[in-house]
Amino acid sequence: MLADYGYVLLFVINGAVFAGITLLVAWMLRPNRPSPEKLSTYECGEDPVGNAWIQFNNRFYVIALMFLIFEVEVVLLFPWAIVFQSMGWYAFWAMIVFVSLIFVGFLYELGKGDLQWDKPQPVTPRYVEGVGVIIPDWKDEMAGNGNGWPDSGTNREAIPAQAAAAEVPPEEDGGSR
Repeated sequence: MLADYGYVLLFVINGAVFAGITLLVAWMLRPNRPSPEKLSTYECGEDPVGNAWIQFNNRFYVIALMFLIFEVEVVLLFPWAIVFQSMGWYAFWAMIVFVSLIFVGFLYELGKGDLQWDKPQPVTPRYVEGVGVIIPDWKDEMAGNGNGWPDSGTNREAIPAQAAAAEVPPEEDGGSR
């Protein structure tokens, strides 16, 4: 019984040795002539623009993981459909339990709000007594501490109430009728 696993071990060792020898021979035979053109970032034939280290929204990652979970569920449904008749009610109830667990996970993710995309909140000016109308910057909205303003109080633009009322745009037709 244990000797049967020896064949598997031999195949794994043989595969690792073959891969190692192949990589070693390729490393020895390849030309090594680096140049600025070869070392630059390749973006589908276009010249790179900007920094490659940009921050992506984490929602992309969460949505991709959820897609993989449901894709694996579909992959597991195909073999079940093939053996369903031969296994009878056991296969039916086993798949009901499996699908219900996946559905409970889906409801959990939905309730947590991970499947809802971030919706931008409108930036609305506030009137502060004695200061005037305050128009928050988008940085203020992102770094807010619950009241819409960061603790440091930077990046604010205060407009007196009279100036805000005076900035009404003139009529487009150039005069009154």
